[in-house]
Amino acid sequence: MAWRVIAYGDKVWHVAALAERPAHSCVWHLRLSFRVDSGRMQEPALWADYPVEASSRSALFLHADRIPETALARLLAERLT
Repeated sequence: MAWRVIAYGDKVWHVAALAERPAHSCVWHLRLSFRVDSGRMQEPALWADYPVEASSRSALFLHADRIPETALARLLAERLT
């Protein structure tokens, strides 16, 4: 299930948020997955790190919920070029 849905260019993109914590670290990092809505959702995902960290997963997702759509679209544009 998509965490967010954004429009970029002439396509609709499903964005999923993932919390990652590297081994031997107490800080969680945010990774985002962008997948174009093709009806079948079989297209490969574009992955991007988002510059936000938190000491807990719940705090990380609270930060993620505040990310504006314009920032998501900018990050997607960087990955497409």
